Amino acid sequence: MLKHLSIKDFVIVDRIELDFMPGFTVLTGETGAGKSILIDAVTLALGERSDASQIRHGCERAEINVTFDISRLPGLQQWLDDNDLQGDPDSCLMRRIIETSGRSRSYINGHAVTLQQLRTAGEYLVAIHSQHAHQSLLQKDAQRELLDAFAGCMDQTRAVRMAYQHWQDCYQQRIAREQRTAESQEKREQLEWQLQELTALNFTLPEWQTLQADHGRLSHVAALLAAADTAVDVLSESEQAVLAQINSVNNQLQNLLEYDNELKAITDLLDAAQIQLQESVYELKHYRQRLDLDPQVLQEIEQRLSAIHAAARKFRVLPEELPSLLETISQQLSLLGSDEDIGHLQALEAAAHTDYLQQAQALSVARQKASEALSQQVSDAMQTMAMAGGEFSVALIPMEQGNAHGLEQIEFRVAAHKGLPLRPLAKVASGGELSRISLAIQVITSKVGTVSALIFDEVDVGIGGKVAEIVGYLLKKLGRERQVLCITHLPQVAATGDHQWQVEKSAGQAAHQPVISTITILDQQQRVEEIARMLGGVSITETTRQHAAEMLQQHAQPL
Repeated sequence: MLKHLSIKDFVIVDRIELDFMPGFTVLTGETGAGKSILIDAVTLALGERSDASQIRHGCERAEINVTFDISRLPGLQQWLDDNDLQGDPDSCLMRRIIETSGRSRSYINGHAVTLQQLRTAGEYLVAIHSQHAHQSLLQKDAQRELLDAFAGCMDQTRAVRMAYQHWQDCYQQRIAREQRTAESQEKREQLEWQLQELTALNFTLPEWQTLQADHGRLSHVAALLAAADTAVDVLSESEQAVLAQINSVNNQLQNLLEYDNELKAITDLLDAAQIQLQESVYELKHYRQRLDLDPQVLQEIEQRLSAIHAAARKFRVLPEELPSLLETISQQLSLLGSDEDIGHLQALEAAAHTDYLQQAQALSVARQKASEALSQQVSDAMQTMAMAGGEFSVALIPMEQGNAHGLEQIEFRVAAHKGLPLRPLAKVASGGELSRISLAIQVITSKVGTVSALIFDEVDVGIGGKVAEIVGYLLKKLGRERQVLCITHLPQVAATGDHQWQVEKSAGQAAHQPVISTITILDQQQRVEEIARMLGGVSITETTRQHAAEMLQQHAQPL
């Protein structure tokens, strides 16, 4: 439950420190006094988006601190432990600071946290029912969520949603695989044909290198023979052969060695040159003998090269890239998979569908049971809200396929008066009837929630008189089980409160001082005056005060 609220420099609030009490507390005050500011402050502390305009004029930042008693909230205690946000074992301090830059900082028990963490913690702590809730009640999604909350099956709804998503994921994977299979059939045939053609070519890089070398040699064999003949002739066979001339020069120098021994180094070099040239001549003659002049061999090489170049042109690659292309095509074929993959995906889809149906059917059973209880309790409440003989019913309408929310649509139906047929709530309820039915549903569903604090923000709009008194009674009764705060303009509701706070707006003493909002905890006499104001407006008579005192006296009795 709420224990303490501290607000500083927020909207028109200078500084407020409030200690909350158990039971049913009402907040009253003139229109525009700032009653909803308290609710806004709490929602900000629980993760609502902030705005720099919420900072009081002339101030640098706004700060909100809310302390909760969490001694009876083991779920929140566990969540705090799991997220290393522990503080006092029985308390939780939520803090929000809003800067003029528009940025804000958030803390839980002194630890900096994200807005999402604030919101998650807030779901354990407070449920807020706004004055516009009766309009959202016309939406099918809101009706479904209310029933599920009343049934206490929010975990089941999450499980159904996850099971449905898993089923849809499996379905999409199977469909995508089948589409790829259909689309890739032509691709498969093309790849298989390419693989067959390249395999038949039986071409490798070493062969390419050999063919290139052999073709270059054989296509120039005549020139090679002529060059070899010329070289042999020049070196050893012509009249002026190089070897003969070197031999002659060497002999002359040899004969002169006895006169100058320095010539010995030169004759040694000439001897070595002769040996090198003789070996060259030998190799040239041997090379000349090895050259093959058979045109058939050259033709076969050229035919093989032509086939390789043709394949390269067809596949739009270089000839030396054909072997790697063959490997790539083989890999692509293996990645296309087989029909066995589709069978596996079909099995996964069927299992996911079965799991979804089991989860959704269990949720349907819980909803059916809860719908009967909610229908009866709201119908009973209608009898006390000027709708005698009226009936409320929660219809579960089966769907063919089911969806992420289950196997049925939820529809609230109402017969506002005896003898009228049940029809969808959005089509038959007047504004006043809708407000009363909405309030009854909110009060009834709040009884089964897990949060310990409930805030009702002007939910009694559109009612009055005896119905307003009954609403106050219902909220007071709810306050015996939970901490209930209610902003109200109705004296009948205010008189039922266990505690009453008055919100007032006042201008500063100096002309330049801004308007501020204050909250006062009223004693018994002050409550009489405030309720008399709510009853009589500007002019308050003794009769009005006496009426207010009687109302308070009447509701002071224990329920």
